[in-house]
Amino acid sequence: MPLAMRRKVFITCAVTGSGDTTGKSDKVPITPEQIANSALEAARAGAAVVHCHVRDPETGAPSRDPELFREVTERIRDSETDVVLNLTAGMGGDLILGGVETPLPPKADGTDMAGATERLRHIADCRPEICTLDCGTMNFGHGDYIMTNSTAMLTEMAKQMKAIGVVPEIEAFDTGHLWFAKHLVEQGHISTPALVQLCMGIPWGAPDDLNTLMAMVNNIPDDWIYSAFSIGRNAMAYPAAAILAGGNVRVGLEDNIYLSRGVFATNAELVERAANVVENMGAELIGPEDVRALLGITKRAPVQR
Repeated sequence: MPLAMRRKVFITCAVTGSGDTTGKSDKVPITPEQIANSALEAARAGAAVVHCHVRDPETGAPSRDPELFREVTERIRDSETDVVLNLTAGMGGDLILGGVETPLPPKADGTDMAGATERLRHIADCRPEICTLDCGTMNFGHGDYIMTNSTAMLTEMAKQMKAIGVVPEIEAFDTGHLWFAKHLVEQGHISTPALVQLCMGIPWGAPDDLNTLMAMVNNIPDDWIYSAFSIGRNAMAYPAAAILAGGNVRVGLEDNIYLSRGVFATNAELVERAANVVENMGAELIGPEDVRALLGITKRAPVQR
């Protein structure tokens, strides 16, 4: 397919993630208040969408506690700053095997396997506009850790997302994930235009070289909407690559904790840097209302208790 640079671009800020970054930079937000404030600062800097995980306020470890998601949601929604809320639904599929000779039983420390309804409990409660759907299983990082998402699990989660009325952001770490996402659309479990996040450079998924990026892009149907990002040293080069490939932009401390070599970033600073790239390339930065119109979504309040 011929390349066509995207002319109207939105930025997603991935605010905190679930990686082991809190011990590396004190700018990574941990508490619900810190996560919400950092998300709002990113929105004021130009992010139309904020993608939020939550962490244990005491330890900084990743969490899927619905009450923490509820607090983040309410703090963002109660502010005067408008932004599209995107909550992770990727937690609850962590499998750590017992070792190469005795893989079973899996290790209790770090293994967190939950059912589809449990994985989406905070989504049903908080009702964000968007939540993530990691469309495949993969050897994530090193050692015995596997990010597990069976086809049965993904089908059920997609059905529940549709019933809740939240738009899934398809997280694609390799081309097979896009293949299965297209199957979910064909089966009617995901509506179009589907939303995709191309997750590049994450061991051991798709590497972030441009040939692989284009292989991913060429597997996305023309009427779908997508963004792309990379992690680490190439994170700040990827806004330009994504725009040239016809996509939108994602930055944030989930993916990269540096503004430049040795200089720790805030989320707002990463968004400002990406916004400069968008504008210097001659593209137009669009905001949350434009994103809602693009995706056909409506801002809603959490479920009343």
